[in-house]
Amino acid sequence: MKTVVITGASTGIGAAAALYLAKHGWCVFAGVRKQADADALSARSEGDIRPLILDVTKQDQVDAAVETVSEFLKGQTLTGLVNNAGIANMGPLAIQPLDDFKAHFEVNVFGLLRASQAFAPLLGMDEARTGAPGRIINITSVGGRVSAPFLGAYTATKHAVEAMTDSLRRELVIFGIDAIAIGPGSVKTPIWDKAEEANSDGPYSGSAWSEALEKFEQVMLKGGRDGLPPEQIAKVIEIALDDATPRARYAPVPNKLTNWYIPNLLPKRMLDGVFWKRFGLSKPDK
Repeated sequence: MKTVVITGASTGIGAAAALYLAKHGWCVFAGVRKQADADALSARSEGDIRPLILDVTKQDQVDAAVETVSEFLKGQTLTGLVNNAGIANMGPLAIQPLDDFKAHFEVNVFGLLRASQAFAPLLGMDEARTGAPGRIINITSVGGRVSAPFLGAYTATKHAVEAMTDSLRRELVIFGIDAIAIGPGSVKTPIWDKAEEANSDGPYSGSAWSEALEKFEQVMLKGGRDGLPPEQIAKVIEIALDDATPRARYAPVPNKLTNWYIPNLLPKRMLDGVFWKRFGLSKPDK
C-alpha cells in the first residue's frame, strides 16, 4: 500500500491532495490543527484518510504523528511526505513587525525541516525498514523564484524551501530518498483570504505604502479566486510521488508565459519597473 503524510491538510492544496490521493488508493495521514478539521476531512473522504493533529511548529505533535505512522507501517517505509503547511501575510518589509516575519519562518521553514527530519527515518533513512525509499515533496511557490513587493516574508521562506529541497535531494541520495519541489502559481485556496483577514485592521493603512498595498491585495485576492483549482496541484503531487523518473521541480502555473517564464527571464531592474508600474510605486520627485 502506498502511504503518505501531508501537512497543512485542513484546507486548500493540502485538503485537495489528501482527498485526491485517498480516492486513488493511497493511505493518507492528513495533518490538521483542529479536531473539527479532522472530522470535516474524514466526512468528505472517498478513501483511506487518517487525520493527525499536527502543528508543524510543535515538536510534541510531530513526534506523536511519527509514532502513529510508524506503528501503522510495521517496519515498512513511508512512500511520501508532502510538506504543505504554510502561512502568508502581506506587509512592507521595512515596517513589518519582526514577530510576523519570524512566524513565517517558524511554519514555512523550520516547521518543514522539523517534519522532514522527523519522518526521514520512516522514508528510508532507517535502513532496518523494508520497501522502496520514499520521497519528500515540498510545496513552494512562484514566490520561491520571483520576489514580489509586500510578500517579502513569504517569498523569503519559499526561496529557503527551494534551496533546502535541492540540498535534501543531494544529501539523501545515499539512502535513495528523493526531494522534489512543486511551485504553483495562483491557486484557489483560502491562504490569501487569511492574509486579508490578518490585514483587516489596517496595520499599514497610515504608511507610505497604503495605496500600493491595497492594489496589491486586490491582485492577490483575485489571483487566489481565479487561480488553478487545488485538485490540479493534487494531481501534480501524485505524479511527483509516483513517477519513475520525476522532475526535481514542477511549476503548475496559470498563464505560464506571463506569470513564470517572463518574470524569470527579465533582468531584475526591468522586473522592478513592472512591479512599480503595476502597483503605483515610484521614486520621489526631487
